[in-house]
Amino acid sequence: MRLLLYYVVLLGSSYVISTYGPHQRAQMTGDILLGGLFPIHFGVASKDQDLAARPESTQCVRFNFRGFRWLQAMIFAIDEINNSSTLLPNITLGYRIFDTCNTVSKALEATLSFVAQNKIDSLNLDEFCNCTDHIPSTIAVVGAAGSAVSTAVANLLGLFYIPQISYASSSRLLSNKNQYKSFMRTIPTDEYQATAMADIIEHFQWNWVIAVASDDDYGRPGIEKFEKEMEERDICIHLNELISQYFEDHEIKALADRIENSTAKVIVVFASGPDIEPLIKEMVRRNITDRIWLASEAWASSSLIAKPEYLDVVAGTIGFALKSGRIPSFKKFLQNVQPKKDSHNEFVREFWEETFNCYLEDSPRLQESENGSTSFRPLCTGEEDITSVETPYLDYTHLRISYNVYVAVYSIAQALQDILTCTPGHGLFANNSCADIKKMEAWQVLKQLRHLNYTNSMGEKMCFDENADLAANYTIINWHRSAEDGSVVFEEVGYYNMHVKRGAKLFIDKTKILWNGYSSEVPFSNCSEDCEPGTRKGIIDSMPTCCFECTECSDGEYSNHKDASVCTKCPNNSWSNGNHTFCFVKEIEFLSWTEPFGIALAICAVLGIVLTAFVMGVFVRFRNTPIVKATNRELSYVLLFSLICCFSSSLIFIGEPQDWTCRLRQPAFGISFVLCISCILVKTNRVLLVFEAKIPTSLHRKWWGLNLQFLLVFLCTFVQVMICVVWLYNAPPSSYKNHDIDEIIFITCNEGSVMALGFLIGYTCLLAAICFFFAFKSRKLPENFTEAKFITFSMLIFFIVWISFIPAYFSTYGKFVSAVEVIAILASSFGMLACIFFNKFHQSQLLGLYFGLYFKIH
Repeated sequence: MRLLLYYVVLLGSSYVISTYGPHQRAQMTGDILLGGLFPIHFGVASKDQDLAARPESTQCVRFNFRGFRWLQAMIFAIDEINNSSTLLPNITLGYRIFDTCNTVSKALEATLSFVAQNKIDSLNLDEFCNCTDHIPSTIAVVGAAGSAVSTAVANLLGLFYIPQISYASSSRLLSNKNQYKSFMRTIPTDEYQATAMADIIEHFQWNWVIAVASDDDYGRPGIEKFEKEMEERDICIHLNELISQYFEDHEIKALADRIENSTAKVIVVFASGPDIEPLIKEMVRRNITDRIWLASEAWASSSLIAKPEYLDVVAGTIGFALKSGRIPSFKKFLQNVQPKKDSHNEFVREFWEETFNCYLEDSPRLQESENGSTSFRPLCTGEEDITSVETPYLDYTHLRISYNVYVAVYSIAQALQDILTCTPGHGLFANNSCADIKKMEAWQVLKQLRHLNYTNSMGEKMCFDENADLAANYTIINWHRSAEDGSVVFEEVGYYNMHVKRGAKLFIDKTKILWNGYSSEVPFSNCSEDCEPGTRKGIIDSMPTCCFECTECSDGEYSNHKDASVCTKCPNNSWSNGNHTFCFVKEIEFLSWTEPFGIALAICAVLGIVLTAFVMGVFVRFRNTPIVKATNRELSYVLLFSLICCFSSSLIFIGEPQDWTCRLRQPAFGISFVLCISCILVKTNRVLLVFEAKIPTSLHRKWWGLNLQFLLVFLCTFVQVMICVVWLYNAPPSSYKNHDIDEIIFITCNEGSVMALGFLIGYTCLLAAICFFFAFKSRKLPENFTEAKFITFSMLIFFIVWISFIPAYFSTYGKFVSAVEVIAILASSFGMLACIFFNKFHQSQLLGLYFGLYFKIH
């Protein structure tokens, strides 16, 4: 069994080595070996394997200058560590670095070589072969770049607990430590990036966007998280599309058609540069320049997309870039690269040929060119000046991924340093033991990395969290066109801090942003036009919530900002203006002392009081005259006093209603009128009895004297008083603000009980009816005695007024209710005053009749 396993591992090892020739790796031996996986090419050539013969390894195409710079960052960091006297002294780090070609298959081929070598060492197969010159085990791997590639690599490396530190794989799925046991990274997870993208869209008040994601483990989880964030913010995604660099032309054109026909102007892209490039090319071909691109960190600074020929389409792109770092002396290291000097790095030769568009003398591609299989290029010596050409390789102004690679290598070195300096009894392993750096295994390095905590040379604290991620922030960049040469300039316009409270995470300097490369006005990307203040968003059937129609707010409601979802109801004391943009305080109305109508009613009431007082003064002045004595002087005083009270009670109805005035005015009116009518009733009945009695006996004079008259007046009035007392006790009236009218608040009196008011007026009318009956019976009195007739007239006026009052009272509202009652009180009071007393001043010729009547009674 052991022999069989040895054979299988040897086959895997030999296969990996044979697949990767001398031009496909960078390798340097050392005491401890680190692995590296970098996308030196953007992809592989499409080739249909019909399996008619043994399949050949696919060829990598399109050289990636940035990927080569990342590889150089790893080599530079290892050289620095090997030359350090404090970090891993007397220990040399070596490396084996492979090209993943940005594909899973190539990455797994490289990973098999790491795993196979480690397995050979663990099997102790010295008895079967001479392994004295074998390559040491790979104790850690730096890479890979793409999340989809890292996912496949992590599954394989995790089986053997070989630590893997990625510098550019941000998929949130990789934070699952149950599945990816040995995976770590120096780049933030997309969990934060999706939230940051949604925050930017919300910041610019867009609600109608297109989402495009690569069809892999990077794009799908990222866009899934983005969708959830958008749902929480009520922002709609019009199109949700997947894309890949391996899409057929017709698929790319169909996707471009859908984007071109969409009304959404913002395109959110979770994809790498190679995946989005075919779509960008098609958009350039169609000259679609009115879109705003929101780029994830995977392509936000990609040299594959950031080309001058693409700027008409992608200028103004808002992208998330990783925090840049500083690597001292790295610039000089990059400039010193040469094919003859870097024999351990076979990628340098291809880099040189691609940079200078030439072939080195011993290049295998030179022979292909001579055979006509590749395009012709001139020869180059390998000693050309690298600084004389424009290349993304030398773009070291913002080192982001390169710095992540640098940090990853130093993190591994620091973990090895912790193992080297470990004191027995204080280690991380069983019984607090330490690992032996000469015999250590990959899983021990993984354990040490999980507990890593150090400060690097830049003063930054480095430690991995529970998900083996390093905390970091994003820089927000805007793609500008250089005024000098038309190239792409990544202008920093803000940042996103993941570790502060919500609302303060995002900062954007809008003054630095150029939309579509030239405009400072924020583009419009909403399904519907903004609803102006005074309107609200109305739902459109079968359309997303972001698509709406603007509906004017109802009366009494307002909205004072754009795109209001609902109109706000004005407070009770306010009403909306004509445009429904704000509420104004309602006008408060009541029967005021200062308004013309109130003044007129008050003058009438005062005039009635003055006239009544004048009549009373005349009666008092001439109290001993026969005509005053003949009118039942004492009862006339009470009658005049009650009329003064009637006129006075009307004044209580004028002015702002208060609780006390509301409780006083109806009883005052009711009692005053009952007192008045009781007096008239007693007078009328007394005159009728006198004239009907054939012989006025002493019994008549005794029982129909003043005492009995006042007793009857008191009893009639007492009934009304009791009605008022019961009313005030059970349902007292109170001041009430009536908000039913749109723009006015009427302050009125809530009578408490309409039934009680009905009893009050009904009892008054009952007495008036009895009085009218007696007065009517007195119509056959002597011709010259007309007082009963005038009483009849006064009661007719009273009935006409109060019968008219009932429908008028219930059909009016607000201050007019009080006005109607005041008019009724004044009209009936003036009627009684005029009919009963004013005629007296024209009846002096009846003095003898009154005088005789007076003496007949007394």
